[in-house]
Amino acid sequence: MTPHEISPPRRRIYLMRHGSVTYFDATRPPVESAQATLNETGRTQASAAGIAFAHTGVQFDRVITSGLPRTVETAQRVLAETRQQIAIQTWPELVEMKSGPLDAIPRDELRDAVVGAFEGVVPLEKRFARGESVAELLDRVHPALARLRADPDWQIALLVLHGGVNRAILSFALTGERVFFGNLSQAPACINALDVGAAPNDWVVRYTGIAPTDLLQAEARQSTLEAMLLEYLRTRADA
Repeated sequence: MTPHEISPPRRRIYLMRHGSVTYFDATRPPVESAQATLNETGRTQASAAGIAFAHTGVQFDRVITSGLPRTVETAQRVLAETRQQIAIQTWPELVEMKSGPLDAIPRDELRDAVVGAFEGVVPLEKRFARGESVAELLDRVHPALARLRADPDWQIALLVLHGGVNRAILSFALTGERVFFGNLSQAPACINALDVGAAPNDWVVRYTGIAPTDLLQAEARQSTLEAMLLEYLRTRADA
């Protein structure tokens, strides 16, 4: 057996979630998901991730976002810290799992509709807030991942995406299967590192969920969706 067979060459994917966003605030109308931008905390988080990359000398060959403002701004802040002039690519098939209108969901069904789509091994037919199903999410994320792997012209790629999309990618890297692990934490602006080889199931998940501004996440007990749902309920008329 050759050294190549024992340890085949692999490329590195740094997979990030966008920084923190305020979707619901009692002082203003709700922000549409497609228009949401980073809040002040999110901007600090994104820059901190960039500083971490710069400190270790990481340079990217590809930078890919979903094209939504919160992912683009996060990528821009990372690149500002690494001092790279590199085009940010938009892959719209990697936008976040689409929800239905929250106001149409009875209050006593909200938790299951929103948070239930991200608990345990989620059934493929489960819909996020009565919107897109897990199966529909995987139908667009998996081909995008295959497209990235088929491109030979990169060694280190940065993907700045979303909590649900990241879980879809991580779940596939961990299993090689059509499965969705909803309970993989993805804190705002967190970094995951995945090494990928040429063979279909050649993945090494190096680490997940590293948040540069809160390494140990010692005080975190809520999921990001639980926090978002609480924000929403404070603004809802029947709260």
